[in-house]
Amino acid sequence: MTNKKDQNGVNVIQAKYAIREKNYAFIDGQNLHMGTTSVKDPWKINFKKFRIFLKDKYHIEIAYYFLGFVVEEKRDLYTKIQEAGFVLVFREHNAAMIGKKKGNVDADIIFSIMKKIYQNEEFDRVVLVSGDGDYKRMVDFLIEEKIFRKVLFPNKKFASSLYKKLGSEFFDYLDKEDIKHKIKQ
Repeated sequence: MTNKKDQNGVNVIQAKYAIREKNYAFIDGQNLHMGTTSVKDPWKINFKKFRIFLKDKYHIEIAYYFLGFVVEEKRDLYTKIQEAGFVLVFREHNAAMIGKKKGNVDADIIFSIMKKIYQNEEFDRVVLVSGDGDYKRMVDFLIEEKIFRKVLFPNKKFASSLYKKLGSEFFDYLDKEDIKHKIKQ
């Protein structure tokens, strides 16, 4: 990580004329999909718009999009996600188990983030896209270490109550009209 910190103790990268963060996003793809399509007023993410939103709003240099496992019928979707600028990460499964359990990527996301920290990969802060409470302990740790930017909940209804104690500076909702308008298909 960079050694420079701003007045809030946040790591920053100094560009020639401006200070710019180098942040990473970690997206729970199943949670994002269910949080936008399994609601009263379903909507779909435009992956290109979403990637631009992440880059412009949160200075996301690399956006990792985690999915359960490869399904041949979804190959066009995977291509769309990659063409929009996301790095696809699939959960490893025993072939006999595919179709018998959901593609839970929580542990993979947590491991990926912690591995990057352990290996001193040069990035500043983490943005997490998920409403799942399983990430709460990691989020608390990242906040304590001053390397957490935001958790983006796909919608207000499915945001885990575990996050209620976080200050509003650490979360936002993708289904807020101003955000939704920027990223929907």
